[in-house]
Amino acid sequence: MHVTHDSSAGPAETIGFDQFLAVDIRVGTIVEALPFPEARKPAFKLVIDFGPVIGRKRSSAQITEHYRLEELHGRQVAAVVNFPPRQIGKFMSEVLTLGFPDAEGKVVLFHPGEPVPNGGRLF
Repeated sequence: MHVTHDSSAGPAETIGFDQFLAVDIRVGTIVEALPFPEARKPAFKLVIDFGPVIGRKRSSAQITEHYRLEELHGRQVAAVVNFPPRQIGKFMSEVLTLGFPDAEGKVVLFHPGEPVPNGGRLF
């Protein structure tokens, strides 16, 4: 699952803390990364392990500019795990893997600075 945002825009409108808490952002470890040649924009198919409670989820991620498939296995990432699944071509993306744009707008993955247990929730 991927979403495009204009980082040159100002901050989004103010939300309540309860709205923030409704977004379930968890950490997981990439256990499989595959090419996604049929995607409209260059992307990889990821399988991310979020631990025993959430399990393994699939995600399409437009991260081909900064990452090679072989270096993604074992990398921890953050993802929104409570959006509805989204069909991307023949692939069902179940979570939104999070990243930030670099100076050219290419995605850099958001990840913890130190290893943490899979399934941990952002607070």
